[in-house]
Amino acid sequence: MDKEIMTGMYRNMCKIRRFEEKVSELFAAGRIPGFVHVYIGEEAVAVGACSALMKNDYITSTHRGHGHCIAKGGDLKSMMAELFGRRTGYCKGKGGSMHIADIDLGILGANGIVAAGIPIAVGAALSAKLRGSDQVALSFFGDGASNRSTFHEGINLAAVWKLPVIFLCENNLYAQTTPAWAETAVEDIADRAVAYSIPGKIVDGNDVVAVYETVEEAVKRAREGGGPTLIECKTYRWRGHWEGDPQRYRDQGEVEEWMKKCPIQRFAIHLMKKGIHTEEELKEIDDAVKNEVDEAIQFAEKSPLPDPEEALEDIYASTGRQVT
Repeated sequence: MDKEIMTGMYRNMCKIRRFEEKVSELFAAGRIPGFVHVYIGEEAVAVGACSALMKNDYITSTHRGHGHCIAKGGDLKSMMAELFGRRTGYCKGKGGSMHIADIDLGILGANGIVAAGIPIAVGAALSAKLRGSDQVALSFFGDGASNRSTFHEGINLAAVWKLPVIFLCENNLYAQTTPAWAETAVEDIADRAVAYSIPGKIVDGNDVVAVYETVEEAVKRAREGGGPTLIECKTYRWRGHWEGDPQRYRDQGEVEEWMKKCPIQRFAIHLMKKGIHTEEELKEIDDAVKNEVDEAIQFAEKSPLPDPEEALEDIYASTGRQVT
């Protein structure tokens, strides 16, 4: 990778971290409604994966989707405004944290339903194949989602039709409050690929370069008509499943051990060792990102709330006609 790509990756990782830290603070202060699930600790997965995609490629996201949206190029002001429930948000303040989408960037939406993004990505990949484009779709999902029927149905169909889709499992060891070992029969989610005769890859999810290279290989295979790949990124969320989660289900010592494996610090050391950036240059990038996040908060706070009658706009409804 050249310097420009690696600098962009570092900037986006910092952007996710600083955005999520502020979201955590704002939610705790009662300034953000609803629920939020922050992505702190997993930044290398979203950034490494999305850096291997083109702008018109598709992604589907999860309830913990802020990092995916930012890594794919999402606008911080529109994202923050959506979290604040403001009219200037991506979904005009109606979707909130778990439903941010930007079709122009190929972001087909975060999703509050576990594993629901998988069949959407398969559909997007089918569309790309039928249209004869070179687009690919990438679906982010967690270890718990790999036990849902949509996971198996989606991968099977994609494998049968050799669709250009990448299934990327963010294995952060817990499905809400349940450890993966207590609910999943296999130790490695990637092993499930063999049942569908597709490649299954395991990668260190805290190594952004390793994620990038693994996804890049899968994307190349998909664009060339080789079909789907299942990638499992071993990672860890530093915060609870949701903000306010008491986290009684895991040991604090485990959390602290994973925090020592910070993906951003790890990449910063790599960049400095390679002579790509100095410590001061990396600090300048981080400071600029902090300012960008602060500007997004100011934008959101100054934006208007939607009027009550707007609840009836931008919706799909049945005509009420019976089909006989």
